[in-house]
Amino acid sequence: MDRVFIEGLEVDTVIGAYDWERGIRQCLRLDLRFAWDNRPAAAGDDLSLALDYASVSARIQAFAEQAQFELVETFAERLAKVLMDEFNIPWLSLKLTKPGAVPAATGGVGVEIERGCL
Repeated sequence: MDRVFIEGLEVDTVIGAYDWERGIRQCLRLDLRFAWDNRPAAAGDDLSLALDYASVSARIQAFAEQAQFELVETFAERLAKVLMDEFNIPWLSLKLTKPGAVPAATGGVGVEIERGCL
């Protein structure tokens, strides 16, 4: 199975369990990989048969705009479900990083999940 990827997508959202976090927007960084059969799109040079990463990225941005979760785990699970359902994605890997959540972790902290079947 082929893979389509989006790396380093930054979104602003309401995320966090502490009271001070509930009134601000914070940046999350997303790295995603999607299983997708690229052969039909490539055979006819047809975007309608490809997984359109611009459309997926726009949907992620819209999701983040509306989201208000305490946990990055919840954000990741709900986003994975939305993407798989709306874009008919059979498998995805999602890495969500919350920069600055632990000051000593200069690369950030977060979660990685895989959902679906290859």
